[in-house]
This record gives sequence, structure tokens and C-alpha cells, in this order.
Amino acid sequence: MRRRVLVAVVLLAAVLCACDGSAGDADPVPAGTVRVASYDFTENQILAELYAEGLRRAGLDVVVQHGVGTREVLLPALEQGVVDVVVDYLGTVTAFVSPDAGSPERDPERVHALLDRTLAPRGLTALAASAAEDQNGFVVLATTAAERGITRLSDLEQPAPGLTFGGPPECSARPLCLVGLRRVYGLEFGTVISMPSRTATVESLFAGDIDVGLLETTDPHLTDSALLLLEDDRGLQPHENVVPIVRSDVLAEAGDALRTAADEVSAALTTADLVELNQQVALDGATPAEAADRWWEAR
Repeated sequence: MRRRVLVAVVLLAAVLCACDGSAGDADPVPAGTVRVASYDFTENQILAELYAEGLRRAGLDVVVQHGVGTREVLLPALEQGVVDVVVDYLGTVTAFVSPDAGSPERDPERVHALLDRTLAPRGLTALAASAAEDQNGFVVLATTAAERGITRLSDLEQPAPGLTFGGPPECSARPLCLVGLRRVYGLEFGTVISMPSRTATVESLFAGDIDVGLLETTDPHLTDSALLLLEDDRGLQPHENVVPIVRSDVLAEAGDALRTAADEVSAALTTADLVELNQQVALDGATPAEAADRWWEAR
């Protein structure tokens, strides 16, 4: 696993070095440019664009690299100086970087403090967290819920062996996805199918190819009354406030400009904004950059 991550980081470095040039241009990103990278799903790409624009408005030079990969690839890349800023989610990233911390903290301020302490020896800093929050959610068709009497995750324990679950490929190894569903709720699904996107998850639910799917709680598809977000009645999911993580040396070089600009975005962003931004991309056809531009124009 470590070798695969190392190879991925090396390849990522090669891509980022030429991200502003043509395919044959190997010149690195100009010195002093802040490299913002996103995970491989739409909302995170939108967030990367939002924060990148905030940094530009503060006078910083910024490049954005989208869809770099999962947390297993991108956080090592951040730590090794391949990228400079990643926008993450408080509970998930804290569990990722401190898996042996014991019982998870539920208070967001304490979680943030733990995250910052854990990141500091790695040369990383967690900036102020936003009130905007997006948790893992688990969804069924409303008709399925009515037929089986399912409204909570705990209601799935008995029928789970006869159900098909659909989620992202990394879900099977994540403590807040299938691992957590098994540990906290005792859920053992009969079949697990990897979904290439959240849109594919919704389509598979409606087609009857899966019975339960993972969708984030800010997914715009959840405005459809034909879908039901199951209650996390045993509290598997932690608070997932949006939180930018920055290389500490880059933060020092930028003075107050980077921290202040990022903190201002975090302070202005709301959970309702995330739902609206996701809708613009997933349902209205905007690009992440276009959705981010509209958010800034509305301020």
C-alpha cells in the first residue's frame, strides 16, 4: 500500500509541475504559487475553487488541480510538498490522521484541536473550520422504506444480508462507511457494489440495482422526495465541518494573507450554500469553477 501511494504521489508531482503548460512543457509551477488540490468528487472540487478564488482576491497566485485522488493519495502529497492546500472535512480527516486516538471526540472544537496537534509534526496546519458541514449519509428509496418499515440505520440490521449496498470504492475500508456500519450497527450487506459517482448511486437506486447507497448529506438529489436519508440513530458520523489544511511553510511565507483569506471563506460558507453549489453542478450543468464564481458574485 505504501509503495502504491508513493508511486501515485510521484505521478501527481509530475502532473502538477506541468499543469499550467502544454503536454510537453515540464516547467514547474512558478515559485510562490499556491497549489490547491481537490479530491475526486464534485463538492470538493467546488470547495477548492471557492477557496482558491478567495486566495486570489487576497493577492496570491493560485493554481487548482482537480480530482487528484482519494485521501490516501492527496494527504501524503500535501505532506510531501507536492500540493499546498487541501479542503477537507473535520471528522473524517481527523480519524484518518489519528486512527489510534481512541473514542472519537464529538465536540467540533476539540476535534479541530486534535487535528491541528496531529498535523503539526507533519508540517501541516488546520485553518479555521467552517460552519458548513457535510456528512456521509445512507439512502434508500422512499418506497423501500415504507415497504420494510425502515427510517433509521439500525432498522437495516435484519434485512441487510438480503440487500445490495452501493458506495465509492474506498467505502469498504473507511471507518465512517462500511467498516463503521458493521461496527456500530452490525450491518453485513449481502452484496457490495462500487459506484463511480454519486449520480451513478442515485441512478442505481432508482433502477433497483442497489438497495442502499451512500450519498453525502448535502447531495442535491436528496431534495427528491423519492429518496429517504436514513437517520444515523447511533451517531456513527462525527461533525464534518469544512476545514482547509495548509502546508505550514507556505502559510508562513504568505504572512497573514492566506490564513485571513481562507478564514473569511470559511466564515461565510454555510451548509445551505453547499447544497445549492452541488445542485448547480450536479443538476444544472455548471462547472465547479462556474458555481464558485456565482457564489462570489452573490456576496
